[in-house]
Amino acid sequence: MDNIILVTGATSGFGKAIAEKFASHGWHCIITGRRKERLDELSAALTNAYGVKVLPLHFDVQNKDAVFAAIQNLPTAWQAIDVLVNNAGLAAGRDSFEDASLEDWETMIDTNVKGLLYMSKAVLPYFIASGKGHIINLGSTAAKEVYTNGNVYCATKSAVDAISKAQRVDLLPHKIKVTAIHPGAAETEFSMVRFKGDATKANAIYAGYEPLKAEDIADTTWYCANLPQHVCINDLVITCTAQANSYYTYKGA
Repeated sequence: MDNIILVTGATSGFGKAIAEKFASHGWHCIITGRRKERLDELSAALTNAYGVKVLPLHFDVQNKDAVFAAIQNLPTAWQAIDVLVNNAGLAAGRDSFEDASLEDWETMIDTNVKGLLYMSKAVLPYFIASGKGHIINLGSTAAKEVYTNGNVYCATKSAVDAISKAQRVDLLPHKIKVTAIHPGAAETEFSMVRFKGDATKANAIYAGYEPLKAEDIADTTWYCANLPQHVCINDLVITCTAQANSYYTYKGA
């Protein structure tokens, strides 16, 4: 099969929009996620809408054994992956350091950092065998500036930034591209997850300005993935016009 993308966390937000964008251009998709019903719904929707092949893989990137079992046992036709998008990630809680939940910290570290490492490590043998490949890591403006009550979430996204730089250096001999995309405020399920279903708090994050949409990040990912082979965007920070960085947002009338 020509043009295969693997997207983690594809059941909502950036991941879903990215899978839809690539499928609309004829790319076959490997999609992963924790919510099997949503995964199967997306798989059917992409196939029906665009006529592409879709391989849904139901697992949590936090689970190292599940990651390697799924990726190492890909059917031969699906092993020629062109692009890996490490999208699966979350923020859990927004509390001052002394009040924050250890469970929230562990979930963010296990998903945002360890999950990204597991997926990258599992897919790399296919990239190395083909002599090319592209890893696209979804970071955050939180990687660039730490903000109040962001503590460990900011730390995990800073780790994504550092890991991306390390991958880019170490994988040069294998002609593997590495791109880190760092979005600012985007209206997805992100804040609902962060505030554990509190819609009032989640909606307040986006009040008074127009945030990014998932489709904006999908368009950016598409652009980065479809440059000539000798061109790689290494590091890209993208915000809405009302946002300067992770800390400064103008919430005007």
